[in-house]
Amino acid sequence: MPPLQRPAHRTEVTLPPRTGVLAANTDVLVVGGGPAGFGAAVAAADAGAEVVLVERYGFLGGNATVALVMPLMSFHNERKQAVISDDTRILPTDHGEGDPVVAGVLGRLLARLTATGGAVPPSPDTGYTVPFDPEQLKQVMQDMIDEAGVQVLYHSLASGTAPLADGHRVVFETKSGPVVIDARVVVDCTGDGDVAAAAGAAYDVGREEDGLTQPMTLQFRLVDVLVPQFSRYVDDHPDQWRGVHGLWDLVREATVAGELELPREDMLFFSTPHPREISVNSTRVTAVQATDVWDLTLAEIVSRRQMAEIARFLQERVPGFAEAYVAQSGMIGVRESRRFIGEYQLTGHDVLAARRFGDAIAQCAYPVDIHNPEGPGTLLRRLPQGESFDIPLRCLLPGDVDDLLVAGRCISGTHVAHSSYRITPVSMATGQAAGVCAALAAKTGRQPRHVPARDVQRVLRKQGAQLRDNLGE
Repeated sequence: MPPLQRPAHRTEVTLPPRTGVLAANTDVLVVGGGPAGFGAAVAAADAGAEVVLVERYGFLGGNATVALVMPLMSFHNERKQAVISDDTRILPTDHGEGDPVVAGVLGRLLARLTATGGAVPPSPDTGYTVPFDPEQLKQVMQDMIDEAGVQVLYHSLASGTAPLADGHRVVFETKSGPVVIDARVVVDCTGDGDVAAAAGAAYDVGREEDGLTQPMTLQFRLVDVLVPQFSRYVDDHPDQWRGVHGLWDLVREATVAGELELPREDMLFFSTPHPREISVNSTRVTAVQATDVWDLTLAEIVSRRQMAEIARFLQERVPGFAEAYVAQSGMIGVRESRRFIGEYQLTGHDVLAARRFGDAIAQCAYPVDIHNPEGPGTLLRRLPQGESFDIPLRCLLPGDVDDLLVAGRCISGTHVAHSSYRITPVSMATGQAAGVCAALAAKTGRQPRHVPARDVQRVLRKQGAQLRDNLGE
């Protein structure tokens, strides 16, 4: 059965007026409980604000848990080149020793998660990634939100917003009908910037020349993988595997045989905290938009067919996978959608030049990492060794909407810059900064754009965030 097709002719219908239940009036409303929203809610509460967090699903974690985006990618600069004696491990081998450039809420989360066995701490052995268990991540995030005193509402999808004399009113669609929350300041952590878009904030989508975004990917967990057998294959075919990706010859053979039809040229997967499990990141759906329900439906269907092909390919052609099976899949994972036009727009030059800003509220050392919007291939450009770039507070402030901040992958930047700062740890760092700024704005009666960056930096440092010395001097 094909998916419901997009109407050939757009017909608008008038909907009846309705009322909603006013559920809360709060200092700070965080919309979206992914990495950015989690960071924002904890930070705003720690800064003394009353906080409500609203999430569309029934648990926290966003792409990390809903879409199984695993592991956490490196949030360390690279002071030394990698020297790896074991090139058969299924973790990155190209990231050498470095220092963390993200801490704060992320550091507290990883300490808790590691203590429960739910994560492997970053080290040279992990390529400075963090393999984690998504089920344990859900619970640890919930525990930390509860301890911070954040009020949570699940199963609620933001559908609209309206300005108030002092803040915003946001409407959520729920099983109980429309629910309304009034807030002095809203932090949009929806990934796609749904609230900011509804409020009229200007944004870009995709590449500047054609609007194409990075492809979507359905990730899945494959268990009962015999890693020693796979490692022996890698030993015997050293030209066929590079840390976390490869199998070029086998992919080519399966493609020619009609067994695989993928817009990529290799397999990409990572180890998890569990010895017989891997996280597979090899599906790819191009020419779709994350803010279009027709495209999202198509992407889910296409990517699941790709998943079945990939699982069968691994079982039939790759040593160590004969008895492996798919234990869990996520929903379609989105790399790129709206990017809001803030008071400053980060550029690819800023990233690769490791640029510094006086109003910095987070750092990032992850490379430019662009999955080809049109098909096979991935562009990687690393920062200078040992360097990171700053993310200024201005990137969290839409230039044309008051009482609202954005955090996560939808902050202000170009297509190229976005490919670096979109990763989970940095999203949590921008969320933490947005939460602090929102709390200070609510407490002082200022617009977020009028909160001095030095005040945000001071509270971030108090919360353990990693910022450069001598900011603002």
